[in-house]
Order: sequence, then structure tokens, then C-alpha cells
Amino acid sequence: MNKKIVVLDRDGVINVDLMSYVTAPEDFKPIEGSLEAISKLNKSGYLVAIATNQACINKGIISHKELLGIHNFMSKLLEQYNGKIDYISYCPHDYSTEVCSCRKPETGLLKNIESHFDISLKECFFVGDKETDVQAAINHGCVPLLVETGYGSKAMKAKNRPPINNCFQDLAAAVDYIISK
Repeated sequence: MNKKIVVLDRDGVINVDLMSYVTAPEDFKPIEGSLEAISKLNKSGYLVAIATNQACINKGIISHKELLGIHNFMSKLLEQYNGKIDYISYCPHDYSTEVCSCRKPETGLLKNIESHFDISLKECFFVGDKETDVQAAINHGCVPLLVETGYGSKAMKAKNRPPINNCFQDLAAAVDYIISK
């Protein structure tokens, strides 16, 4: 069976990036149209996975359990749109961790998603708002899509920016593009 899958970054793509950390469910504020966009992917037959760096865990700001609470809250919000996230892969490490193969732009999160679903992510779409998202996608053979939300406007000026045809105002616009392919 050929499974269709889309990988999303979380902060700045699905929810408003606080430019610090989402540390509690009440801090999780969806970007307008993002939850509907995920539901649209689900209805179009796509699995939806998240690959997210969460250094707040390594820094002792929140625990793995608290992060799970935030993700459960996100899932409850998605249920209101008949949407769901099929799998979340996160890196708990911060920049001070010497050996980390999962923190984007490394590809460990993507390998974890592949292992979970027993599929290849080669040529799948990876939607992010940072240069590290784009680089992780390229490093793993995914198709990077960049959104302008979150840090996206800064990443639009980066040397590793995807072609302009792969840059979008927000997740909703990126999903429309994905579904049209």
C-alpha cells in the first residue's frame, strides 16, 4: 500500500511561535486556518506527522509529560475540525548537546517517522518555517515547503530557501498546493 504522508514542523507552522517556548496547553494558539488545513490533509488521504525541536525539555523548562499534555490539547482542538496528527516525533535536546542526530537540521526525527510508519519519506512534503526545517527536508530527500508564518519571513531571505513556488503565506496555502499535486 502506498501511503501518502506530509511532515509538519509545529511552532510557527501549526501554532503561533511565541519566540520562546509553548510550556502549557493554554500557550498553544493555533495559527488561523492551520487546524482546518490539517483536517483537509486527513480528508485527502494523507497521514500527518510532526517533526519538532523542543529544547525546552533539555533545558528543564518543561517535562516530557508536560509536552504530551500540550500535544493532547492540540489533538483535542483538531478533533473539532475532524482532523488528527498521526504521529509526533520530537527532539528534546538543546544546542549544547554534543551528540544529537535528531535536532533539525539533522534527520533523526524524519528517520523516526519512517520507522514508525514503515515507509520512506523520500519525496514527501515537509512544511516548515525555519531554515533548519528546509535543511532537514533537503538532507533527507523530502520536498521542502516554507511558510511565512513564525520565523518564515526571516527564512525567506536565507540562502537555503526553497524555490519561490515552494513558499507560501501559511499552512493553509501550502496544503492547497500539496493537495493539487
